[in-house]
Amino acid sequence: MASLSAATSASQQLPSRRDQPWLLPSNRKLRNLVSLSLRNLSLDTRHSGRTRGKTIDDDAVPQTLKSPAKIVAQREFRALEHSRSSEDLKSLSSPKEDEEFSTTEKVQRNGTPPRPQMRRMRRRSTLEWANATPQRRQEKLERVTEERLMDVFFTLHVHGLEEPIYISETVKKAMNPTFRHIDLSACSPGVTRVDRVIVRVWVKKAMAESQWKLLLELETALHRLQYLGKGFDQLTTPLPQNAVILHLTDGIYTTFKNFIPMPPTKGAPAARANNSRVLPTSSFDALLRLSKLDDSIQDALAIRNRIASELEDIFEANRAALTEQDQVSEAQDRLKTIEYAQKTVEKQLEKARKQAAEKRESLIVRRNLMRSDLSTREETSQQMHRSAAEVSQSKDDRGIKQRANTAQRRRVCEDVQTIYPIQPIAGQSLAFTIRNLHLPNSDDLEAESADTVAAALGHVAHVLLLLSFYLDHPLPYPVTVRGSTSLISDPISLLKSTSKITTAPEDPKQRRYPLFSRGVPRFRFEYAVFLLNKDVQLLLESGFGVRVLDLRHTLPNLKYLLYVATAGEGELPARKAGGVRGLSSAMGSRRGSERSDGSSTLVESVGAGEGKAAVESLMRNMGGWGRKGSALR
Repeated sequence: MASLSAATSASQQLPSRRDQPWLLPSNRKLRNLVSLSLRNLSLDTRHSGRTRGKTIDDDAVPQTLKSPAKIVAQREFRALEHSRSSEDLKSLSSPKEDEEFSTTEKVQRNGTPPRPQMRRMRRRSTLEWANATPQRRQEKLERVTEERLMDVFFTLHVHGLEEPIYISETVKKAMNPTFRHIDLSACSPGVTRVDRVIVRVWVKKAMAESQWKLLLELETALHRLQYLGKGFDQLTTPLPQNAVILHLTDGIYTTFKNFIPMPPTKGAPAARANNSRVLPTSSFDALLRLSKLDDSIQDALAIRNRIASELEDIFEANRAALTEQDQVSEAQDRLKTIEYAQKTVEKQLEKARKQAAEKRESLIVRRNLMRSDLSTREETSQQMHRSAAEVSQSKDDRGIKQRANTAQRRRVCEDVQTIYPIQPIAGQSLAFTIRNLHLPNSDDLEAESADTVAAALGHVAHVLLLLSFYLDHPLPYPVTVRGSTSLISDPISLLKSTSKITTAPEDPKQRRYPLFSRGVPRFRFEYAVFLLNKDVQLLLESGFGVRVLDLRHTLPNLKYLLYVATAGEGELPARKAGGVRGLSSAMGSRRGSERSDGSSTLVESVGAGEGKAAVESLMRNMGGWGRKGSALR
């Protein structure tokens, strides 16, 4: 009661400094509560009786602060300091005064320095950590802040209900939190009309993984709250730790135990009204009209209640009829629902019958197809069994014919190798002769005479022509065999005409390149040798899958081609009686036929002679190839 009377007396002195509240104390209900704020949160609820001041140590003793030795030590330590006070100053002596003072010190014999005389004063720091580094100051400020910051929320309770009627949001890392507006729309009027409420504040350390704990529980009556003003900007009263501020519709309030009255400031006198004009109040006619309006409202309310009671009586009197009418309506609705369900089921049944009929027809068609397919499969299986032996015999015959064909090709290539022997030259690397004619590699064709090189290239062209025929592999660059004046064609490359504007067709002779160097441009001869080497390379790579290391080695690559073509298992077969029909037909001449110019034609000898006789006959028909400078037309 003493605190209540003290707070009441203090509140009587403050209305002149603040606006008056709009709500009467008896009209303050829970529905008028708008929001809630907390100020000066602290987990340490102990109250200290003494005011905050400086620490009690040796520096606090007055004699220590004013001793000559202390002053001399402070004067010698001149560091960068922060001035915080204008009352506590220390002297700043000049060099001349310091010299006089040192002379006085020498005169003293008792060992005690004299008191300093009146000199110019300077500010000194009153901070304990004024000379600390900025990093240390920042760390200290962060520690102080972390100790005071907390995560906080509150709950509202009323008597008679176990569960809270409102739970606020959680405010993170705050010391003076202000919460959002309170929404009590879900509460009944019986709750919003109460004038007593219990506020429970729950907190948790912001920087620690701790549990929520109850900081304070405040049960207050709204009619006993102390009005502080319209907002915090009008608040001039210091608040204690863990002060609870209630925001009502007309301002902010607090409890008596959180309110500490302050005497009015001398420099801020209370504002007085300068307007002395008396304002008029309501007239008698206005009050009479309000009274009549109130009577009319009361009459309307009475009529409304009477009509409501009469309607209730009529309803009770006719309840049975109304119930029967409702039952009839429900029965009609049920009957309509049943009829609709019946029609729906009939439609579904008809649709199901149609689907069943379609599925029966589909099954009949499938059974017929399965029977026909089964009979077809049986016939096919029987045919396969009957022809299995024939297929096996055909495979065996095909394999035998392939092996015989391969063996005949080996024999023919062996004959070609015998006709055109390619022999190495002793003492030279990758140097070969064909029919005793030395053909250098493509990069050293000038090492031999032009006639020898032309004759050797004619032999190589003829060997390639024969191999492409026997191996059934056409040459990409066809050759025209004329002995030492053989030619090779290039039907693939794109040729650039010397004339930019021409309508004449391309001359086929431009695509023929000579395999001899006498009387022709050098570049056409070199290009012809290059095309001949490409033919050898393509025969090796496409026909046998062998990679050519150096394209310029003409005879070594041709020797390797013949070596690969004659390689195989088993002995070479004998020549068949009647000759090889493909060979004689490909050469376009009968055995022993000759052209009108007397030149011989290459044919395969016919008869039952051995391989050696065939080779000798072929060499006789090719007479003159071994002589230097001879030509085959």
